[in-house]
Amino acid sequence: MKPSGAARLAGILGWPVDHSRSPQLHGYWLDHYGIDGAYVPMAVRPEDFAVAVAVLPKLGFVGANVTVPHKEAAYAACDRLDETARRIGAVNTLSFTADGIAGRNTDGYGFIENLRHGAPDWRAAHGPAVMLGAGGSARAVAVALLDAGLPELRVLNRTFDRAAALADALGGRVRAVPWEQFASAATDASLLINTTTQGMVGQPALELDLACLPRAATVTDLIYTPVETPLLADARRRCHPVVDGLGMLLWQAQPGFAGWFGVEPVVTDALRAAVLADR
Repeated sequence: MKPSGAARLAGILGWPVDHSRSPQLHGYWLDHYGIDGAYVPMAVRPEDFAVAVAVLPKLGFVGANVTVPHKEAAYAACDRLDETARRIGAVNTLSFTADGIAGRNTDGYGFIENLRHGAPDWRAAHGPAVMLGAGGSARAVAVALLDAGLPELRVLNRTFDRAAALADALGGRVRAVPWEQFASAATDASLLINTTTQGMVGQPALELDLACLPRAATVTDLIYTPVETPLLADARRRCHPVVDGLGMLLWQAQPGFAGWFGVEPVVTDALRAAVLADR
């Protein structure tokens, strides 16, 4: 559907932003539901972010997604924050209202929904999880897992101090573990999560020996370029349940779209295929 002069506008802010598949995702939903709207990618330099966000409502935008490196700057730009965003310290979804800018973080929601649909037998109560990485996405995943009832989260990062800082911030069920101790950390794990960029197109692959991981453990990767990372390929060869990162992108978009365009969108196989096909 071609947008009219009265179209509701939204988009994604990032630097760079050309890697994002959010325009394809939201564009699919707009067409599918016949909504008079548009969703556009916006490459915004970090030093210009605050000005850009302030201007968007004046241009008719109802909201925006935020990707790296702007999630913490988006947090600072908000007049109101939901509780999840406060705990994470970052925002990925903005809504522009008469009362100012409202911010939320839907990354954790997207992660849990993707895991729930991709590995329906997994339960948070089944046992500890091992998480690789301690950045912004890792914090969102950690909060979501704790809220789901995970008994223990073991965080490994190349720089141990970052893992320790995350554990200190989130409390007793989160434990920092030196990267070199992956084997011992994974021995009784029910879930392995990669939140690092290792394995992404253009980045080196993770070098992990999964022999220490129980065969029933689920392995998931937040990366979706490629959809099957070397980590997931290795896990699949070992017959672990695997969940790729594309579903997290699809599910985290759902709350923002519903708020901006007034329709609760459905994540379907057709949506996934459309996003994968449009590269």
